[in-house]
Amino acid sequence: MEAATAAEVAPGPTLKVKEVSPADAEELQTSPRQGAGSPIPQLLSPIEENPKIWLPRALRQTYIRKVGDIVNLLIPFQGKPKPRATWTHNGCALDASRVSVRNGERDSILFIREAQRADSGRYQLSVQLGGLEATATIDILVIERPGPPQSIKLVDAWGSNATLEWTPPRDTGNAALLGYTVQKADTKSGVSHSRLLLGAPQLWFTVLEHYHRTSCTVSDLIVGNSYAFRVFAENQCGLSETAPVTADLAHVQKAATVYKNKGFAQRDFSEAPKFTQPLADCTTVTGYDTQLFCCVRASPKPKIIWLKNKMDIQGDPKYRALTNLGICSLEIRKPGPFDGGIYTCKAVNSLGEASVDCRVDVKAPH
Repeated sequence: MEAATAAEVAPGPTLKVKEVSPADAEELQTSPRQGAGSPIPQLLSPIEENPKIWLPRALRQTYIRKVGDIVNLLIPFQGKPKPRATWTHNGCALDASRVSVRNGERDSILFIREAQRADSGRYQLSVQLGGLEATATIDILVIERPGPPQSIKLVDAWGSNATLEWTPPRDTGNAALLGYTVQKADTKSGVSHSRLLLGAPQLWFTVLEHYHRTSCTVSDLIVGNSYAFRVFAENQCGLSETAPVTADLAHVQKAATVYKNKGFAQRDFSEAPKFTQPLADCTTVTGYDTQLFCCVRASPKPKIIWLKNKMDIQGDPKYRALTNLGICSLEIRKPGPFDGGIYTCKAVNSLGEASVDCRVDVKAPH
């Protein structure tokens, strides 16, 4: 505890000392040289130690307690002989039914068994000794939880959002509000709105804390659910014991999906035959089957004609022609010396024709 003289002005409560002048103090004592006509002498104990109050640092600012808490203040002082200590509350005498005071030789105790908000105010301790006086002031604030906001209203609901408004509580609990806590609950699981009004704790989820305005927008609500909302007020003691619940539910409806069919322009894929892979010249050995390949693109589907030395070989059993997905193949079965020559693949449709050639040489085996 830091000592503070009664004459100094410390931060927080003001500490004052009322002193008399030395001349006035001498007049309070009878001098042996007084004349015969002077009154009968009155002997006073000499002041050995001036009165001073040592105010604890914690009490130099507002002393805050909650409703129902015990207030037990011990204020040390000094003075010899024992000074007279008195307390006042807001300039008036203390209520003896609520406040107890015990004055000792070196301290004074102020005791309140169960603090109530009516006990808030300015308490002053006065220590008097003769014509000297020391005072100290203590501000006590007794607080409790605030009352609930007076009402809450669902203003609008759109998309996955809901806008809420509410009014501040009538009773702030004798302390400044620290903000509001907003909670939501959904009825997707089949819970009735009446049960939500009862505030079943397992159904509520906090969406905003320490919020200072009296309106808000709650976002990210799930499509297809219906929501109720409630708001708590909060001060230094905590949240209000109850909270109003919105009378109307916010229904988050699924937006209707409209499909617009865009006009489709039919594309004409018709084209004249075109070979994307030509025939390749090759050399084969007598008696070994040989195959020729090429690729053609055309629409409508073309007719494929194979020629040898410009002569149509369709229907000749020595050759087998196949066409699949634009891939044209010609198999020459066991070619002989006379099967060499220029082979042509021709594709024909209604838009035109195209052809590719290759040379096939047949050699005798060594």
